[in-house]
Amino acid sequence: MLTSKGEYSFSTCWNIKRHSSGAEMIAEIQELGFQQVELNYNVTTEMLKTIGPMIERGMIGISSVHNTFPHTPDPDYGTDSVLLGFDDEVKRQKAIDLLVGSAEYAHRYGAKAVVVHPGEIPFANNIDETLKGIYHEQGKDSPAYQQLWSEMIERRESLSEHYLERIQHSLEEVCDRVLSKGYNVAFGIETRSRCYQMPTLAEAKKVRERMKGAPVYLWYDIGHGMMMDRMGLYQNAEEANAMKDDIIGVHIHETLGLSDHWCPYIHSKDMTFFDRFLDIIDAAPVKVYELKAACQPEEIEASHQLLISKIQERHHK
Repeated sequence: MLTSKGEYSFSTCWNIKRHSSGAEMIAEIQELGFQQVELNYNVTTEMLKTIGPMIERGMIGISSVHNTFPHTPDPDYGTDSVLLGFDDEVKRQKAIDLLVGSAEYAHRYGAKAVVVHPGEIPFANNIDETLKGIYHEQGKDSPAYQQLWSEMIERRESLSEHYLERIQHSLEEVCDRVLSKGYNVAFGIETRSRCYQMPTLAEAKKVRERMKGAPVYLWYDIGHGMMMDRMGLYQNAEEANAMKDDIIGVHIHETLGLSDHWCPYIHSKDMTFFDRFLDIIDAAPVKVYELKAACQPEEIEASHQLLISKIQERHHK
């Protein structure tokens, strides 16, 4: 077993594809030294049969659950859909029900927060995939990228207020229902990895300001923010640091180019760039590593040791 990770949590997205048993999946994460996990949206009801008793016995703590939870096979309510922003009222209500269901699990398991993908601006095709292809082949400054980017931004900006209002109304309904049940659970709307998805940091700030007093915060995914900054959507580090007090939780990982979920410092071999996110991590109530299966235990350990030693250095300055 590697060193104890204290208040840091670890997402099951790292090893869920390797396991059919929930208990074995959790045990493998515990071997890395984590006493807390985030249950991600691929965790099935079947897996919970063996994870539930571990939680009840105090063998593992749950920091957060990721909507929609447990796993919902319907792609309409998957992580990359309009979700809380549906114009179709039947679909929107189902998305609300699913989020309330995730909150019920969070409450039952003693989790502080539910990670929420709130929605997106609908496009006829996956414009993000096309843009990323041009980014890799011709570069961000190429005429082809700039042309398609401006088309994407024009549509995004013309529709964002409409979808933001739908999302806000959905979150208000969710909060009313959850608070009436007496659940003390926060919702973190997460920064996303595709340029047409919501929210940007500015959109998250708007929702926070409009829902003052409600348990709705920003869930800051550091690697996704880095990707969106590189693509040109927002000024990631500056805007996120300015919103430090609006953040309920962080997904800790680093992005190489436009590839995410790598171990900070270790895979980029850049020992300073990620430092600009350390104050956010330090202040965040919930701190979760969200790493890909390619990250090895010794790399996870080395990355964590670097990160906490750098944070400790800041405290002593």
